[in-house]
Amino acid sequence: MEDKELNLVDHLGELRKRLIITVGFFLVFFIVGFIYVKDIYKWFVRDLDVKLIALGPSDIIWVYMMLATVFAVAITIPVAALQIWLFVKPALKPLERKISLSYIPALFVLFLVGLAFGYLVILPSILDFLVTLGEDMMATNFTAEKYFKFIFSMTIPFGILFELPAVVMFLTSIGIINPYVLKKVRKYAYFALVIVAAVITPPDLMSEIMVAIPLFLLYEISLSLSRVVYKRKLKKEQKWTEEFGLAEEEKEVS
Repeated sequence: MEDKELNLVDHLGELRKRLIITVGFFLVFFIVGFIYVKDIYKWFVRDLDVKLIALGPSDIIWVYMMLATVFAVAITIPVAALQIWLFVKPALKPLERKISLSYIPALFVLFLVGLAFGYLVILPSILDFLVTLGEDMMATNFTAEKYFKFIFSMTIPFGILFELPAVVMFLTSIGIINPYVLKKVRKYAYFALVIVAAVITPPDLMSEIMVAIPLFLLYEISLSLSRVVYKRKLKKEQKWTEEFGLAEEEKEVS
């Protein structure tokens, strides 16, 4: 009983250490983002034909904080992924450690690809559609707060969801899930993705369809990659078992 309690305390201490390191890096990146927030702001509004409006001092502070936070989160992702890997590393086999470590850069790259997809593909289409919808009835002005809220609602979810293939491959490689499970829960996953599409888009059918279709494709890609990883995992485990079995037989003979 005491051994179990000590083991739990050790795990909690290790988890606390990993969280502190991750939060520390986040705070450093947040400060860097806050220092360069004007450059980040100018990059986001470079294609706008109008100047954004601030309705009060709190709007300005909100923009500073939000831009610095998004910058810090994006840069902290590989650090957080590495800390998670270091936390679970003792429970992994040598082969699993080697395979899972390779997914850390992929998480960061896929997050950036998701942000780019949302910003360059989804955002312009939906924004143009909504502006065109009301241009004959009202003058269009954007407040800084609402504009950036709209941008982040169209980009950050895609950044997170685009990490799905790497997460699925990682979980498959360590044996937590397999392609058969993903195939079995496909209809529930599709339903969840439809809800996500409805939440992150304006309340019109066209926008929801434009977002839902890429998410469905992303799930199917994840399922296909899971099949590949699962087959390779089975082959490597079989090879590992055969080599280990031969080594044991040689020891017995000698």
